[in-house]
Amino acid sequence: MTGTNRYIVLNNVLSRMCAVSAIEEAPDGHVMTIKSPNRSLEQNALMWPLLQRLSSKVDWHGNKLTDEEWKDVLTASLKQQKAVPGLDGGFVVLGQSTSKMSKNEFSELIELIYAFGAQQGVDFGEPK
Repeated sequence: MTGTNRYIVLNNVLSRMCAVSAIEEAPDGHVMTIKSPNRSLEQNALMWPLLQRLSSKVDWHGNKLTDEEWKDVLTASLKQQKAVPGLDGGFVVLGQSTSKMSKNEFSELIELIYAFGAQQGVDFGEPK
């Protein structure tokens, strides 16, 4: 086991037994991490059309934002992130990539997109 990483999804008795065995065999000093699963491909695939709808329909303080910029704005809002001055002016939002979000966090982001869009009068069901 030395020098190898193991990735085990805990979804049945056998996988849990394998995890226990891996822990018992691990040399001193190794680290074990248990975490929620990352966002799914289906969640990611849903997010982009919603962001495209926002970018085509919402004027934000006199600016038209791209899909990526809307992702940054909404993610920063969800995570209550902070902005710091950039090296050459402007501001940089410090935060988390959506690819590292758990499924639950990503669900909260999708709900935020729908809620914000509704506040802005965006109909996510209408054709582009």
